[in-house]
Amino acid sequence: MRYPALFYARRTPWVGLAVALLAGCGSSSTDNEIASKTAEQIVAMSRMAADGAATVHVSGSVAGAGGPLSLDLQLVAGKGGQGRIAVDRLDFKLIQIGRFAYIKGNPAIYRRLGAPLAQELRGGWLKVKTKGALASFAGLTNLDSLVDTTLTSHGTLARKGTSTLDGHEVVAIDDLAIGGTLYVAAQGSPYPLEVRTPGGGTIRFDHWNQPVTLAAPTDVVNVNQLVRRR
Repeated sequence: MRYPALFYARRTPWVGLAVALLAGCGSSSTDNEIASKTAEQIVAMSRMAADGAATVHVSGSVAGAGGPLSLDLQLVAGKGGQGRIAVDRLDFKLIQIGRFAYIKGNPAIYRRLGAPLAQELRGGWLKVKTKGALASFAGLTNLDSLVDTTLTSHGTLARKGTSTLDGHEVVAIDDLAIGGTLYVAAQGSPYPLEVRTPGGGTIRFDHWNQPVTLAAPTDVVNVNQLVRRR
C-alpha cells in the first residue's frame, strides 16, 4: 500500500491509512471468520467495512521522500475532517468541511499556500478552497478516498498469521512486493487495525463510528480579503 498522491514521489508500503481498532468501535465481539479467508479476501472485506464507517480517528507517523509525516485527524465520511498534520517544515491544524478548509499553523504553511501578507496572519485561521496547493492536504481528510487508495495499492499479498494487537485478535497481511504489514480485526467488523512500514512507521485508526462534530472556526481570514488589501 502507499500514500495517496500527497508529498511523496516513491511508493510507500500499505500506507495512507493505517488503523488500530480499539475498544468502543461499535461492533460486536463475535468472530468475523476472516481467519479462514485468503489474504486478498481479507483485504477486500476490510475495505468494505472501512468504506461503510461514518467516522474514524487516524494517528501516527511514517517516513517518506518528503520527510516524516505525522497525523492526528478525526475524519467524517462525506464531510471532511479536522486535526493536526506535520510534514517537513510544515506544522498546522486543519479543519476541512466540503469545498473549504481552514488552516492555522507556522509561517511555512501560509507560504506553501501562497497566502499574500502571510506575516499578518500570525498563526490565525486562514480560509481557502480545497484545491491547488491545498489539494494534497485536503485529501488526507477524505475517509473514503484514503481507505480506497490504501487498500487497493499493494503488490502480492500473503497471510502472516493470527496474533494479538493491543488486546484484540488480529490477522496480519504482508505485502510481499513492497513490504509492510496490515493488521485486520478478527472479531466484530473486520476493520483495518494498523499498518506498519519497513521504515518503522505506524499509522492507526481508532474510535470507529464515534461522534465527531465538524465546525468552522469563527475568527477566520479569507484569503480573498488579503488579496484585496494588497
